[in-house]
Amino acid sequence: MTGTRIKQYDGPAGGWGSMQSVLRHATGEDVPTAEGVVQLHRQNKVDGFACVSCSWAKPAEPHRFEFCENGAKATMWELEEGTADAGFFAAHTLEELRAWPDHDLEAQGRLTEPMRHDAALDRYVPISWDEAFATIARELGALSDAPERVVFYASGRASLETSYMYALLARLYGNNNLPDSSNMCHESTSVGLPRSIGVPVGTVLLEDFDHCDCILSFGQNVGVNSPRMLHPLQEAARRGAQIITFNPLYERGWERFTNPQEPLAMATGASTRISNAYFPVRAGGDLAVMHGIAKALFALDDAARSDPARERVLDVGFIEDHTEGFDVFEQSVRNFEWSEIERESGLSRADMEGVAAVYAAAKASILVYGMGLTQHRHGVDNVRMLCNLALMLGNVGRPGAGICPVRGHSNVQGQRTVGISEKPELVPLDRLEAQYGFSAPREKGVDTVGTVEGVLDGSVRAFVGLGGNFLRAAPETVRLEAAWRDLALTVQVATKLNRSHLVCGRTALLLPCLGRLEKDNQRSGDQCVTIEDSTTCIHASFGTSAPASDHLRSEPAIVAGIAQALWPDDARVPWQAWVDDYGLVRDAIEETYPDQFRDFNARLHTPGGFPRPVAARERRWETPSGKAQFHAPARLSATGFEDAEGRYRLLTIRSNDQFNTTVYGYRDRFRGIEGTRRVVLMHEDDIAEAGLTDGEQIALVCDADDGVERLVGGLRVVPYLIPRGCIAAYYPECNPLMPVAHHAIDSHVPAAKSIPVRISRRTDAPVPAGPSPD
Repeated sequence: MTGTRIKQYDGPAGGWGSMQSVLRHATGEDVPTAEGVVQLHRQNKVDGFACVSCSWAKPAEPHRFEFCENGAKATMWELEEGTADAGFFAAHTLEELRAWPDHDLEAQGRLTEPMRHDAALDRYVPISWDEAFATIARELGALSDAPERVVFYASGRASLETSYMYALLARLYGNNNLPDSSNMCHESTSVGLPRSIGVPVGTVLLEDFDHCDCILSFGQNVGVNSPRMLHPLQEAARRGAQIITFNPLYERGWERFTNPQEPLAMATGASTRISNAYFPVRAGGDLAVMHGIAKALFALDDAARSDPARERVLDVGFIEDHTEGFDVFEQSVRNFEWSEIERESGLSRADMEGVAAVYAAAKASILVYGMGLTQHRHGVDNVRMLCNLALMLGNVGRPGAGICPVRGHSNVQGQRTVGISEKPELVPLDRLEAQYGFSAPREKGVDTVGTVEGVLDGSVRAFVGLGGNFLRAAPETVRLEAAWRDLALTVQVATKLNRSHLVCGRTALLLPCLGRLEKDNQRSGDQCVTIEDSTTCIHASFGTSAPASDHLRSEPAIVAGIAQALWPDDARVPWQAWVDDYGLVRDAIEETYPDQFRDFNARLHTPGGFPRPVAARERRWETPSGKAQFHAPARLSATGFEDAEGRYRLLTIRSNDQFNTTVYGYRDRFRGIEGTRRVVLMHEDDIAEAGLTDGEQIALVCDADDGVERLVGGLRVVPYLIPRGCIAAYYPECNPLMPVAHHAIDSHVPAAKSIPVRISRRTDAPVPAGPSPD
């Protein structure tokens, strides 16, 4: 694609725009047509494969095509026949490749054989699997006297089987250094929910959407991040459920949807209105909005109490029987003035009172949220305040009601379930010790922020990455890449090439693995793996495509290969037997987590998956007191910094042609941006006040007062409907602006949805790789 086009998009989510995008990617990539059709038909089906993109729930009775636009792109992306083989790496130095855009790196195709970095040549060169494992064992062995210096990172797409094995590998090595994708996005959920309702996951099952009559959504972009969720939302909207959305940007998925599987709608261009009301809250202002709704609920309840004939608005029985801390919370909310709430939220009192009236009238409400709540300095307060709203009306633990965090990557929640966590208190270490005859480390490990800090200060000496693109996803990008080169060992397990593979430690290995769509044949036959979706349901996934290369190994085989090289004479863990038959890994998972994985292998084929037990669904509260906890935040803004003249709240966003750090192309259809990702979206009044013009190129400069210069240049100013004082730009291109210290309190999630920045006309600022906005 050449040239930039910026033009307002007036179509709905889904519809012909989605169909054309899928067809464009299906025909534009080097994908065998017949194989692509077969795999799309199998996607998210029983006895099919679980999508490698988002983790939204899979229905027991799937649609004929149970995939979305981005899920189809992910499938085509993995199936394409191009390869980044030994010949490719022989032709390109890593210095050259680092100048390539993210899209072009992954578009080269699948990795085909294990490689090591030759520093003298600055190229990857082939290495045998045995040599690779021996090299890793040698380097890790040299660091084993201080195992805390090694980090074992896990991407959110690794299966339950792989994740269990990988977590055990790290603990046998001697640490709990198991950061993962959740640290980047939903750790505020994993910290906030247990404090409020006693569990680290949501309480909603897919069938609850059939019974709710109100949905409140905060900071979640359904049309891009979890498009299959539009099906239950459409059904809820059609039967009259009230859907109210809060988000700084108007995202098309929450506005209108044309279902591509409805021929009449496609033929006539008809669309379903999703949200009854849509409120553009300021970035970081959701905390104020939720306070405003709560304050209005108290006023409605006051009015009801003054009239004996009226029913109370608050669920007083539930509050008395199931919760603590209500009085302190109530007084805190009442003490905030409406003027403060309006200023911080950017919304009017009347708007919030109207929402409260709708919420109060509903019999069963679901509260949905995404990273627009979690990725703030006070992200944990955001999550707990949302819990407060649910608890006020008893919207937890009954049909059609509950708390629904929408997770990102396809098994990011599941890997936590089976032990990928830096927090030893969340893992049944006593059971693991009994199963495998070792003394498990009890010291807290490092998370993503701790890993970045450790690389910067030299305390981390080795990094093993099970998938992902850590260097692009993490904060403090420029400083991190510079320090990364001093690591003694970097290991990357991957299917495709990305930026993280091009910045190497002193010893660096790139290990290619099977993708989820590919047949995984081991000694006992073809294997399946399992994943957990956002609603805690467990699904099997079966690959049937021919592997991209005969040299690929499965993720479980790679983990086992490292372990066997490290401890060749240790028979405590049956690594080879696990590789031969993944069912044995599932038996081991069930032994470690008997309450969560009862009859694991027997329930693999359950339509819709089988749900893990979640105590809060049954109104059992696994908190220290045995009751759900109201929480009184001390503030109304989640940003963690004060507004100031010339300072903007930057929220980083993903495009319609993107999932996490994977960029499929340069069409952000819903925002009308085509041909570039170097843009900054601003309110037209902010553009005028700053003396800028539409199309002018600027730089963004981080406004943190820590003496470190962080800037990104070459960004085109684009007028956009966004709250004043807020601007938006793409992730990961703007990650260099985010200090590692700018993270959520307690959860350490990088605060990517409210970064303090200023605008500069500097022309010497680093420019993201990719098409120019000119």
